[in-house]
Order: sequence, then structure tokens, then C-alpha cells
Amino acid sequence: MRTYICKSCGYEYDPEQGDPDSGIAPGTPFENLPENWICPVCGVSKSEFEPA
Repeated sequence: MRTYICKSCGYEYDPEQGDPDSGIAPGTPFENLPENWICPVCGVSKSEFEPA
């Protein structure tokens, strides 16, 4: 699974870790994140991420 980086703040979404604070379980690929998921650091939308 590929990691994705927030273009605004540099946060790296690692699918192996997920985003437990937002209810995203470990093992969740970026493509399967809900459309309304936002960067947990700066709050931008999923569309502001690019593959690492």
C-alpha cells in the first residue's frame, strides 16, 4: 500500500497505521478513505494529497 503526503503541511498518511483519531482503522488504503476525510494536521481535503 502506498503512502500519501499532504501538499499543504507535509503530513504523511500511512495506510499501515491508518488514522485512529479519525476512526480510520490500520490497513485502510488511501483510496478507501471517506470522501469527507480531512488531513488531521491542517484540515485540508483528501484531494490535497499526492502519492509519496
